[in-house]
Amino acid sequence: MPLRKFLKEYVVKSYEADAHGFLRLIALMNILQDAADGSAIELGFGFEKCWSKGVSWVGSNYLLEINRLPKMHEKFKVETWPAEAKLWGAIRDFIVYGENNDILLKASSQWVLIDIERKRSVPLSKYFTEYKALEERAIAVEFSRPEVFENPQEEYSYKVRFDDIDINNHVNNAVYPLWASESVKPSWRENHTPSKIEIWFKKEALFGQLIKVLTKTENQTTVHSITDENVENELARCNIEWREL
Repeated sequence: MPLRKFLKEYVVKSYEADAHGFLRLIALMNILQDAADGSAIELGFGFEKCWSKGVSWVGSNYLLEINRLPKMHEKFKVETWPAEAKLWGAIRDFIVYGENNDILLKASSQWVLIDIERKRSVPLSKYFTEYKALEERAIAVEFSRPEVFENPQEEYSYKVRFDDIDINNHVNNAVYPLWASESVKPSWRENHTPSKIEIWFKKEALFGQLIKVLTKTENQTTVHSITDENVENELARCNIEWREL
């Protein structure tokens, strides 16, 4: 298959809308993963092909810049493509368009190729010598480590449900920003919507684990350190910038 961008149309179903009538964050993250899966299959390095080689894609970073989220029953399109090849994985970018072809959001993500049995990263070129990227970015970002998390103001606890687990037997990427956003006071959520989301995935979370989310607010940004029961073991970090509705 020639290297090209993948485009798919979606519509916000009633059960995917939040209290404000906008697409829920977890639904948005799942839709981005669905479009990425469709693109990967089309280009020859999708889930089944990876598993036949004993490897799997695991997300390590996301950055979303949101102009607005699509509304209930609104049609929208997701465009995605392999944006850059890395030694241990790849960058995949996204643009989401509204019904009038206005840009609703842009996103960039970084993925690592993992040996399923050893659970260690492996070189992309070892398994996909034919992998190519368009060398075009939706967001010009170089992913780096988050700053040290200090002085949490609040702590919330969640337990990993079986429904949180994906085909890789760990918590799906879409669940982490859900945990983060659920750790923000309802009074704030009633009047604000996300405008930017940064996620760093560090360690996997497994079924039955107790998850703690340490949260602090810095102006219009909420910062969330997602840990296991031992708060020293950070599993992920999520920063959410908010704007008033």
